[in-house]
Amino acid sequence: MNKSAKKAGLPPGSVIYVNEKKVKEIKISIMDYDKDTLQERKVQQIEDCFPFKDTASVTWINVDGLHDVQLIEKIGEHFEIHPLIQEDIVHIGQRPKMEEFDSYIFVVLRMLYLKDKKIIDEQLSVVLGSNYVITFQERPGDVFDLLRERIRSGKYRVRKSRTDYLAYSIIDAVVDNYFILLEKLGEKIEKLEDDLLANPSKEMLQKLHRLKREILSLRRSVWPLRETVSALERTESRLIQKSTMAYMRDLYDHTIQVIDTIESYRDMISGMLDIYLSSVSNRMNEVMKVLTMIATIFIPLTFMAGIYGMNFKYMPELKWHWSYPILWLVMIAIAATMIVFFRKKKWL
Repeated sequence: MNKSAKKAGLPPGSVIYVNEKKVKEIKISIMDYDKDTLQERKVQQIEDCFPFKDTASVTWINVDGLHDVQLIEKIGEHFEIHPLIQEDIVHIGQRPKMEEFDSYIFVVLRMLYLKDKKIIDEQLSVVLGSNYVITFQERPGDVFDLLRERIRSGKYRVRKSRTDYLAYSIIDAVVDNYFILLEKLGEKIEKLEDDLLANPSKEMLQKLHRLKREILSLRRSVWPLRETVSALERTESRLIQKSTMAYMRDLYDHTIQVIDTIESYRDMISGMLDIYLSSVSNRMNEVMKVLTMIATIFIPLTFMAGIYGMNFKYMPELKWHWSYPILWLVMIAIAATMIVFFRKKKWL
């Protein structure tokens, strides 16, 4: 049953989690900082995050796990997040998008990363407020380790900037990780292409289909992100400063670059499928050509054997002393002549 069907008939804004539970318990972490200070801790209760709403510093609240609907509603109530946005946060499978409100901006996108050689695809929701950024993830583990290290070091722009730059940095980390995935996929495609040209097999066809599904999944995640980043670049919200717009434009260029690379890989895989089908067809043609040559050579030999296999009484050759070896010599000569002729025509 489609999980979305479980919500059919419910009023808009119904915050109901219908997906698989990814973690046993929700984990909440806080990074609160300004130019000179940094406070980092994990909290057990969401109420511990509420005082950071009105602080002068920048606060990054990260929530790992979405199954606790009551917790999401508490966050939404305190930070004045619209019920429809709360519904989008817990409803996994959202298309990347950006929605702008008076006091915050909501962005949802797909976060992809490698774990144990598998691509992990999860939804990341970002709520950008005047002095806070809240991120909602499906499970622990993400692509923000380098960003956290930059915040801790205090040497980079993120410590000197406001929440809009932090939100940009979060989205940029997600997009940069797309390049890592594309690099790995590119290596797979190149290796598979070499193997395919050397010896096409059914196993390679299965690998091709798996690669194709991965590319299509990545394309579905990235393609709408172009519109999302473009909307952030063009927004007139007071939450995003003019100094951050240049970074948004750079982020948009990165997104276009990712999309172009994905399209190139998709064309390469389509071409590899054509190569596989052509190779299989050529192999079949070679087999059929050999069988046809053999059949062609044996046609006159079968004809001669059929004639002398008839049981007519009056066949003068049957009583000749050398008729049997002569017949063999004639048949061998015909076969040799045909083979020479086929080679001269380059059919063999």
